[in-house]
Amino acid sequence: MVTDTGMVNAFVEGAAELDAATAAMIADRKKLLGPAYRLFYQRPVHFVRGEGAWLYDPEGNAYLDAYNNVTSIGHCHPKVVEAVSRQMATLTTNTRYLHDSVLRYADRLLATMPEGIGHFMFTCTGSDANDLAVRIAQSYTGGQGIIVTETAYHGITQTVAAFSPSLGENVPLGAHVRTVPAPDSYRSATGDVGAEFAAGVQAAIRDLQRHGIKPALFICDGIFSSDGVFDGPAGFLKGAVEAIRVAGGIYIADEVQSGFGRTGDAMWGFQRHGVVPDLVTMGKPMGNGYPVAGVAGRPEVLAEFGRKARYFNTFGGNAVAAEAAMAVLEAIQSEGLVENARETGRYLKDGIQALASLHPCIGDVRGAGLFLGVEIVSDRVAKTPDAAMTTRIVNGLRDERVLISACAKAANVLKIRPPLIFTRDQADILVERLDRVLSRCA
Repeated sequence: MVTDTGMVNAFVEGAAELDAATAAMIADRKKLLGPAYRLFYQRPVHFVRGEGAWLYDPEGNAYLDAYNNVTSIGHCHPKVVEAVSRQMATLTTNTRYLHDSVLRYADRLLATMPEGIGHFMFTCTGSDANDLAVRIAQSYTGGQGIIVTETAYHGITQTVAAFSPSLGENVPLGAHVRTVPAPDSYRSATGDVGAEFAAGVQAAIRDLQRHGIKPALFICDGIFSSDGVFDGPAGFLKGAVEAIRVAGGIYIADEVQSGFGRTGDAMWGFQRHGVVPDLVTMGKPMGNGYPVAGVAGRPEVLAEFGRKARYFNTFGGNAVAAEAAMAVLEAIQSEGLVENARETGRYLKDGIQALASLHPCIGDVRGAGLFLGVEIVSDRVAKTPDAAMTTRIVNGLRDERVLISACAKAANVLKIRPPLIFTRDQADILVERLDRVLSRCA
């Protein structure tokens, strides 16, 4: 039976013929894990090993991973493997005991932040970090109102799911949440994306106030990844940030997607826009697969929360997590991975843009560093979103053993997000196979 999962690039039971082994494993998942989980692709993939930018199935077939930013510096990076193994064999303890790893890491991470951001609090996941950030923001401002973009994703806790519209209509938004259109440079009515976006945030602030809700925060990720990957022009966030601060709220930069050098311009996505957040949240890429995340912030913003509440997290900031995170940060800085994201990302983007002259379904190619979005349309003049074609392309690439996904409100943007170690040769493989798939789909 085919059912609507409400998730872009989701496996839909009955939509494609599966081999016996895959069908059996899916049946076991349903039996053992229940009905809420989702799988990628019309024909889900079973992996048993990873190395660098490659994943391997049980038969040893290699798939180029151009999507999974959890392992931001590549699967099984030796520095992370060694650090985690060494610390796991030595000591695992939490932040209620003194340990120098958590201090060394916090000091090194904060050194990458703008002046004024001086404290760091550890969590396990990005959802966990955003949940904590909301508590801090509401304590500091005395408000409750939250402003996000229309297809934003910020996490899965009850608090955070209430301002993550991309989870779908069956996950209701909170009455204290307002959404604004994403800063869509491709469809901008005026060409001034910054002014349009600021006006949207100002309108959301007025609506909250009209309903007696004091604004607490505006939160966005610096690349608007779920909204369709919008990268510029650099600096367009300034008006929106100013608007929320004038209203008595704060700006939270969700760097789970755009942080740790992903955009290639700087360590953090917000730095592309010349703004300094009040709080910065981070997650998945921080531990390259080990669960570690956190919140960095201005001391004055954290002060009131710290005065009123004790904070503790059993696994947030444990010694193993701190060593995993340190190994990732050292690899990014010592291996030149921010620069690689910039240079290889530009090379990959140029390669995909060259395909636009051959394939009219490519309406726009955008992004920064190794985070690209490719808008798929049925009519370039009308800029008509083509979700069906997007699904065919994503699954066609899966069959070519290249892994990407899709995003955007209309589910028509290819979401390409390779690890920071991605090479030009691997970019060539992606472009060549994308060309082949586009030709077949046409």
